[in-house]
Amino acid sequence: MHFLSFTPIVSLLMTFLAVLHAAKWTYSGPEGQHYWPKQYPYCGGAFQSPIDLKPGLLRFDPTLRPIEIQNYNLSPNEQLTLGNNGHSVQISLPSKMHISSLPHRYTAAQLHFHWGSSGRLAGSEHTVNSKQYAAEMHVVHFNSDKYPTMSMAVDKSDGLAVLGVLIEVGDFNPAFEQFLRFINGIKFKDQKVQVPGFNIRELLPARLDEYYRYDGSLTTPPCYPSVLWTVFRNHVTISRKQFLALTTSLYSSVAQDLAPVSLTGNYRRTQPPDSRVVLVSFKEGSGLQGTLTVTSPLARKRIVQQLLVGDLADLADEGLYQLLPSGSEERHGKNKDLKNQESETPNKSKQQLLNSSLWKKSQTDRSVGKSGLAKDALCFVSLEQRVNRQQKQSHAEDQLVQALRDAAFPELNLKSYLDCKSDLALPTIRHILHGRPTDEANELERSLQKAFSKRKTPTAIKQSVPVTKHGGLSTATVPRKPHSRGYPHPWRLPMELED
Repeated sequence: MHFLSFTPIVSLLMTFLAVLHAAKWTYSGPEGQHYWPKQYPYCGGAFQSPIDLKPGLLRFDPTLRPIEIQNYNLSPNEQLTLGNNGHSVQISLPSKMHISSLPHRYTAAQLHFHWGSSGRLAGSEHTVNSKQYAAEMHVVHFNSDKYPTMSMAVDKSDGLAVLGVLIEVGDFNPAFEQFLRFINGIKFKDQKVQVPGFNIRELLPARLDEYYRYDGSLTTPPCYPSVLWTVFRNHVTISRKQFLALTTSLYSSVAQDLAPVSLTGNYRRTQPPDSRVVLVSFKEGSGLQGTLTVTSPLARKRIVQQLLVGDLADLADEGLYQLLPSGSEERHGKNKDLKNQESETPNKSKQQLLNSSLWKKSQTDRSVGKSGLAKDALCFVSLEQRVNRQQKQSHAEDQLVQALRDAAFPELNLKSYLDCKSDLALPTIRHILHGRPTDEANELERSLQKAFSKRKTPTAIKQSVPVTKHGGLSTATVPRKPHSRGYPHPWRLPMELED
């Protein structure tokens, strides 16, 4: 793929980010996590990370392959940059390192860590059934098949892939000592040292075939929902002395600061599921009894096609079970398998599809994507600029966070649903139905609302994502977030980009 045509865009974006990257953020205090959405509206938006990987969200996917990584064993002659960026310890990685088992090539950029404090062995960002580990490592990769640099990929919906490794205090880990022995050289923010290359593979768990997979975001500002997350099931261990090297040696302030601030507790709190599910590559183990197998992408695509151009009255009367979680009262005891029903989906001709009002609308409205199937990557910087203009025109700049969330959620949810990593949410269905005949859409809406009002339970509401077997529809509307008054905000390169 040639990238020459992107050069002016890259230069413009990098200039924009470089000029406005000075906004300060921390993990606690006045500029802590509650403050992030005021300057970085996506931090208050949809599909945020980290999340709690709890049993109710898990779906077994037999198609998930073991993670395959290339060129992770680096020679000692290769020099790596170890740095303190004020938020974490970070190691730059050479571009020859990449993930080869995903649909695109994802090239490594850097790895960094999140941890707790010397008195609290709990600092991982992801939790497993509410259990928080002592620390967590993120190995950040970008989609180099489509984007020439990390900076170009970071704000695209298919831009990043991150490997997450949970860390527990236990046995000494010689691989971690390869860089921890240089940590005193980066005690303060912006300090960097060169370290010899080593086998990065040894920082990962022994088994790369067991993992959690979901769609999420950067866990630091600007919190773009651009990450395909892979969190390994099995943790690694480091000794208590190694853990203390992280929690007691570093400062988030510069060396000249008269009152240095310790760099501890640098983890983000878990975020709402937002109708997402978590695919797992394993089926056996504690808490996995009854885990459902994910529905096929083909079945999901046909459901969306029926919403786009099918007979909505028929869907409301007979096919509603396709959108409802298993066990719903509205299924009326139907045990038909969705696969056996796929042939009943109305077979519209190509000309009818082209003539449909939603199809015409989708040619200019990217909020659903071409033909409603969200195939193109969403650019979050462009989306924010568009939404901000709309908010200014309606004098509602203080509602940017919620407006941006409302604009991004349907497409994120639809793309994730078609990739089997979300239930189909009501706001997304309403968005898909926009442009359909009003009477038919209203009839389906009434049927859905009636069905959901019968099946709502405190547990389902609390979990946000119901147990689902046939395509899956989440009843949770997009939660409201506090309004932000922070735009235009000073964009900065997130921790995931610094090196």
